[in-house]
Amino acid sequence: MERARPLPSRRRLLKGAALTVVPYALLPEARAGADTHAVDHPLAEWQPATSANRTSANRPTSHPIDLVIIHVTQTSYRKTLGVFRSPGKQVSAHYVVRSRDGNIAQCVREADIAWHAGNWDYNTRSIGIEHEGWVDRPAYFTDVLYEQSARLTADICAKYAIPRDRAHIIAHYEVPGSDHTDPGPHWDWERYMRLVERAGQ
Repeated sequence: MERARPLPSRRRLLKGAALTVVPYALLPEARAGADTHAVDHPLAEWQPATSANRTSANRPTSHPIDLVIIHVTQTSYRKTLGVFRSPGKQVSAHYVVRSRDGNIAQCVREADIAWHAGNWDYNTRSIGIEHEGWVDRPAYFTDVLYEQSARLTADICAKYAIPRDRAHIIAHYEVPGSDHTDPGPHWDWERYMRLVERAGQ
């Protein structure tokens, strides 16, 4: 049981009241260089990768976007975000989807190039979506993870006129030169593509 907290003093109450009437013009401005733009997907939260792990661009003007690449993290959601924030790692993805609740973190702007495919040409023309889990642990591929990821992919396809098919929504292991196996044999492509199609209607 929580202990009773002492009541605030009159002085503290008056101080708090004074702060509520401070004009917004007197409040400090946003930190210089802080990124205040909205996320690209309405259901995502902004969890930025370090600028050392991505390439600034102006896609689709600078590079056409015609692929979505599906990944599995091989670690936890929290650790994945930590890796993307670490300048020495030289890896990032545009999005990470959490297993337990389908929460979506956006780590790289869609206009910028994330370093996720292991193939520069594919990096320049794709959006990379990481999914929390391990390729040999299918329990991580929850209903809500599939559903939220499919909505995200359908949204990306609609935005960039990408066909909703397996030629344009591909696995990491299908990238030429890749030595990765994700999303692995337990990823249900038939189900996923059905959900993408439904979300895009």
